[in-house]
Amino acid sequence: MPITNAMVLAAGLGTRLRPITNTLPKPLVSIAGKPMIDYVLDLLAAAGVTKAAVNVHHFADQMEAYLSRREAPRIVFSDERDALMNSGGGLAKGLKLLDDGPVLVMNADLFWVGEKAEEPSNLQRLADYFDPERMDMALLCVRLEDTTGHNGKKDFSLSEDGRLRRYEEGMDNPIVYAGATALHSRLFADAPGDAFNLNIYFDRAIARGRLFGLMLDGHWMTVGTPEAIPEAEAVIRRFCPGG
Repeated sequence: MPITNAMVLAAGLGTRLRPITNTLPKPLVSIAGKPMIDYVLDLLAAAGVTKAAVNVHHFADQMEAYLSRREAPRIVFSDERDALMNSGGGLAKGLKLLDDGPVLVMNADLFWVGEKAEEPSNLQRLADYFDPERMDMALLCVRLEDTTGHNGKKDFSLSEDGRLRRYEEGMDNPIVYAGATALHSRLFADAPGDAFNLNIYFDRAIARGRLFGLMLDGHWMTVGTPEAIPEAEAVIRRFCPGG
């Protein structure tokens, strides 16, 4: 069953991408001729998402003007001009603009290439994998060797039954969080109304044995600094020759 609602976390300041982000919001920084957020929104649309909430703060007018041109998915804006809500607060606020039910959540500056055209996409697989009866959240995860632009940090250890724990040195099967999550909106029904970090909910789910992971097919990228742009473009050329 496809998940048709999504939240894209796009309100950050992009300080490490300065001076580019002195005049441009980070999600609109172009990678191989295409703004970062379009890679994310195209992945969501291809997976069956029809409505996406996008939070805006830094150069919010530019974000709204650019994204208003998109037809799929349909964009609704979660306005954080007055105050940034951090990852958790931004998600909780944006969910109020979407239908109750399962939601895909993505960061605006994390995406991947190299999916096999004849097989279900990573987001389709994540939507199918997510079971709200057993899981608070299902996270898309990636092996460190399949990343570009990452700082080398290992986020979680993935057990044989799919459960995730915070990674500690020496644990088996270390993985990196790929910035895509499936969850049910009711998880945030009692969320605080101010800024908070999404990691609070990750740790709560781990304590309950309800945080699960699914491995990504393809190659994952994050673009956090100007130096990371040519690295990401090289990966895109390698996996997507001719466009």
